[in-house]
Amino acid sequence: MRLLSRAVHPLLGRAARGWVRLRRPLRGKYVRAVLAALATLIALTALRTYEPRIVTETKERAFDAYQRLKPRQPAEDLPVRIVDIDEASLAAFGQWPWPRTRLAALTKRLGELGAGVVAYDIIFSEPDRTTPDRLIEDLAASELPDRDRAVALLKSLPDHDASFAAAMRQTPTVLGFAATRRDNDTRPSVKTGLAFVGVTPANVLPPFRGAVSNLRLLDEAAAGVGAINLSARDRGGVVRRLPMLMSDGARVYPSLAAEALRVAQGQKGVIVRGTGASGDDATGHDALVDMRVGQFKLPLTDDGEAWLYVDRDHPDRYVSAKDVLDPSQTERMRDRLEGTIVLVGTTASGLSDARATPIGQVMPGVAIQAQMIEQIVAQDFLERPDWASGFEIVMTLLLGSLVAALVLIAGARFSLIACAVVFVGAIGGSWIAFSQFRLLIDPVYPSLATLLTYIAVERVLHTASDREKRFVRQAFGQYLAPDLLARLERMPDGLRLGGEQRELSVMFMDVRGFTPISEALSATELVDFVNTLLSPLSDAIQDELGTIDKYIGDSIMAFWNAPVDVPDHAARACRAALKMRAVVERLNDADAFGFAARGVADPVVRIGVGLNTGVACVGNMGSARRFNYSAMGDVVNVAARIESASKEFGTDLLVSEEVARAAPTLALLEAGEIRLKGKSRPTRLYALVGDEAVAASERFAELQRLHRGLFEALAAGDQDRAAAMLAACRAAAPQAVAGLYDSFARRAEMRAADAYSAA
Repeated sequence: MRLLSRAVHPLLGRAARGWVRLRRPLRGKYVRAVLAALATLIALTALRTYEPRIVTETKERAFDAYQRLKPRQPAEDLPVRIVDIDEASLAAFGQWPWPRTRLAALTKRLGELGAGVVAYDIIFSEPDRTTPDRLIEDLAASELPDRDRAVALLKSLPDHDASFAAAMRQTPTVLGFAATRRDNDTRPSVKTGLAFVGVTPANVLPPFRGAVSNLRLLDEAAAGVGAINLSARDRGGVVRRLPMLMSDGARVYPSLAAEALRVAQGQKGVIVRGTGASGDDATGHDALVDMRVGQFKLPLTDDGEAWLYVDRDHPDRYVSAKDVLDPSQTERMRDRLEGTIVLVGTTASGLSDARATPIGQVMPGVAIQAQMIEQIVAQDFLERPDWASGFEIVMTLLLGSLVAALVLIAGARFSLIACAVVFVGAIGGSWIAFSQFRLLIDPVYPSLATLLTYIAVERVLHTASDREKRFVRQAFGQYLAPDLLARLERMPDGLRLGGEQRELSVMFMDVRGFTPISEALSATELVDFVNTLLSPLSDAIQDELGTIDKYIGDSIMAFWNAPVDVPDHAARACRAALKMRAVVERLNDADAFGFAARGVADPVVRIGVGLNTGVACVGNMGSARRFNYSAMGDVVNVAARIESASKEFGTDLLVSEEVARAAPTLALLEAGEIRLKGKSRPTRLYALVGDEAVAASERFAELQRLHRGLFEALAAGDQDRAAAMLAACRAAAPQAVAGLYDSFARRAEMRAADAYSAA
């Protein structure tokens, strides 16, 4: 046992260590992302295979949009007309229903005008109420004095339904019937011979349980009988398909459109092809493929329907029944109706069965039948091939897998672009299939599935990244500054010490007279004062894309053009300084520090700002354990000294000559030269007066002219002219730079005193 234990324990140890190594990648965010992608794709594929109602409606609305963009173009003079029982016809011949004798006259008249076939989109399921036999029954129950004479007269008149049947025997006529879900024994006559290859149609077509049919007398007289049903699969009130074949489980009936086309060609039957036929492999389930009516072939869906490809409903398709029955219109009607398939229906108010179509236009039911006949004759129809569903499922898997892989490899941003490309590609390919080949391929579900897969993978990665950031914050938050911590979370490589050479605009800001202020305030009040002042000043800097380097008591150091490029950084630094001046003025006016309320002798807070532009080293500086993103170099030192010199020059905003050259559109006045410590030559400085609007004003132009005159007088030693120009400048200068001319006056007095001493 001891030997066995010595042999087994190392094996168990290696197995345990292997299991731990196996679990570590399983816990990795990329593995979780892959699992999320697989789970999403499996769920979406299962949903597409089941195809609930929302998926079907989304797909069909996409097909509707295609038809609106490119409806069927009407071919030249298609032989299909609608004889319309419209408002004018009802006004001429009375309200509906008309006596069957008038319909007999209409049918006979259409035959005389050369109609190839007359198809009624109307069901005549009840006897004519105005026929003589019905009137005789009503008179038999009355006590009229001339009843017997009236009855004898009525018996001499022909039966209205018989007259209509006789007219139909003279003119090839097709009647409609409606299949219903309610059980009854009513069935229409079968006028069409059926030949089929492959699966038996009656075994595939969904059986109906009952029917609303025509009178047997009329059914027998008609040359054809066809169903006027719309597809039970269409939802939302939009007609997208028409059943071309229907069955009661034993017999097969064509649609009204197919039957009208058959009779018009003088054919005895139709040919239906299904799966299992020669040249058609079985697909795993019985389905219909297409049907032939005479010389015309029409693709079918699995259950014997055809997709409706409509064009705009136009008035040339319609002929008023009133004009057909008008003898004076014979020649015009012959030109319109001879050799055509005539469908009789109604658009009159209260009688029309209006239907919404994919192109967004509402049409009467008879126009739907006419549109179907037209597209068969024109051989321009839509088809959803039997491989479409499988192709869409495969595309869902392929596109979803592709985008998931891109998220893992290239990141979320690039993958989002790829996802958009997938959207555009799927819609573009589907549109080409529709517009060029009349194929209905769904672009919506594969695209949405791709997007959902992208979201699932991206969310898993994002959640994992957040978890990593929380770990970094917990691990390093105690000894790293928040700004650096945020940068570390985004770019861990930023922890490297050192920096880069960049051109920067550097600002130093200091509060004038801070020592007396701090002595007059308690520690808490001093903190409140500093926060009240520095907070809006910091906002002004950041509004102009500045980076705040550090706060040094009552001072701020900031710079522009790092860590991100700011092309106009010198001008932005100047505009930030002008905003800071306005902030201090606003705070003083509102007594935001409470100095005036306390009765402080000088309640006005003043600041000094120095700006310089040049090349500096910027980056993470410090030790390996504690460092900060900062700037170093001569440009920083000069900016600090310019800020210190601003008090001597009597102005709050002082900039270097380099800043003045980089921001020439701002209002700047030369303040003079100063020899800064450590510099071999004097540094020329400029007072910042205002922004571009101030620089473009006439008042500043005048001040500039006077200012140049003052410098010329001082350079020439002309004390009288210098005094006059100084007075003029003081009168023209805004309050913000009034101290500058006080500085000039002091320097002029010192120069005069030196000259007097020398003399």
